[in-house]
Amino acid sequence: MNFKIIDAHTHIQFEQYDKDRSETIERAFFLGIGMINAGADLKSSQDAIDLADKYENGIWATVGIHPTELKDFNDFEKIQQLSKNKKVVGIGECGMDLYREEDKKNYEKQKELFEKHILLSNKIKKPLVIHCRQAFPEMIALLKENKSKLISEPGILHFFTGFTNEAKELLDLNFSFTFGGLITSNRSFDEVVKYIPLEKILVETDAPFVSPKSHRGQRNEPSFIKETLETIAYLKDKKIQEIEDVILSNTKRVFDLDKFFK
Repeated sequence: MNFKIIDAHTHIQFEQYDKDRSETIERAFFLGIGMINAGADLKSSQDAIDLADKYENGIWATVGIHPTELKDFNDFEKIQQLSKNKKVVGIGECGMDLYREEDKKNYEKQKELFEKHILLSNKIKKPLVIHCRQAFPEMIALLKENKSKLISEPGILHFFTGFTNEAKELLDLNFSFTFGGLITSNRSFDEVVKYIPLEKILVETDAPFVSPKSHRGQRNEPSFIKETLETIAYLKDKKIQEIEDVILSNTKRVFDLDKFFK
């Protein structure tokens, strides 16, 4: 199957798709959309692998522990084992989240967990999939401290919501960025999308969350991704075909997917 685009961060393994998972995947495939299902804890990481293994191509997985899923903190060795699967193309989602007061109290534990993901990424040479909410200064500082441990294509800032100054610091570390449905309705991200070079941009849905503008209120899914692509094309003043071609190439590069297309 020829894929026009790959949803770089989605969660079709989540329970929201238990009733129509196959149909959701087929809708995406019909439109030429592949997907990378991101793990957020031990169970969803295993589920992402199980789903990827059911399909010869077009579906991949990442494995990791979300910074607010500290219940799995002591199970990181199991994540390490899962990371060896050939369909696992990234480590995460991992990172830092200081949005809630409860999460702020767990700062040191989040930091330790994030560092474990960084070391695993380095060990097996698979990119990081980073979640960051209300924690950009802390997260960037930690990445700089661990700069020597980052691989050459270190990974993505998933669902990036930072400013241009934060994007610059992350670009200096060679990170790439994914954008989702939020940019179709929230104009406060226009400048950062314009600022980041197209060669460093990927797209995602983060489904089932944050549907694009025309599907607001609905469960999100990979087949809705074109609206995000169209928004990027508009902001970059490029034709949609060029945007799709470059972003597909970016996704293959960051996640080392070319070996699956030979």
